[in-house]
Amino acid sequence: MRKFGLIGKKLGHSFSKKYFTDKFAHEGITDASYELFELPEIAAVKELLRQEPELVGLNVTIPYKEVVIPLLDELDEAAAGIGAVNTIRISQGRTKGYNTDYLGFKATLEAFYPPAQRGPALVLGTGGAAKAVWAALDALAVPYTVVSRVPAQGRLSYAELTPALVKAHPLLVNTTPLGMAPNAGTSPPIPYEGISKGHYVYDLVYNPEQTLLLQQSAMAGAKTMNGALMLYRQADEAWKIWNP
Repeated sequence: MRKFGLIGKKLGHSFSKKYFTDKFAHEGITDASYELFELPEIAAVKELLRQEPELVGLNVTIPYKEVVIPLLDELDEAAAGIGAVNTIRISQGRTKGYNTDYLGFKATLEAFYPPAQRGPALVLGTGGAAKAVWAALDALAVPYTVVSRVPAQGRLSYAELTPALVKAHPLLVNTTPLGMAPNAGTSPPIPYEGISKGHYVYDLVYNPEQTLLLQQSAMAGAKTMNGALMLYRQADEAWKIWNP
């Protein structure tokens, strides 16, 4: 029996177990299972691999996409460039990290954000998911500005955002967990009055389907999208990596 799974700190929000369990049932895959592994700290992944010798593939979620890298034996070239890993292949006791978030975001953004409308973007957040988003925007030649809680060179803090700045960036991408269940009452602290019908707002959060960010953006007339399609795409890409 081949075993796959997801590692993260808190996994109550995860869709992965249901997605892969349904996939196995639908496609008649009887030699595989998918489990959730909540780890109090990333160093525990070494013990997990010792305890679960049948593991051949792992997904990685918040907050371990960056800190897992030093614990891996090898890194895919694209993941090394991005600086974050969300998929691990385990073969003959060796681990190799990949980034399928990049593939999932790039493909879904291309369908959501028409080339003729591709003005600059604001990317909210600086974590592992953000790094995949930055790489995809670079690949699509979409200029972007990063927004973080802490001011830094080349970035804006939330306090520096103005309605005019938001208006000047027709694409907004939220890579933070703000708005994710069970904290669905939260949202990024941006000046929502700057959002208009010319905006495209992509929230990587998928649970709930309509975050406060998406609700408020839709009320302003913006086109909105959650992270569900990206998740499906990155999961399918992970499956390809695990089954070359």
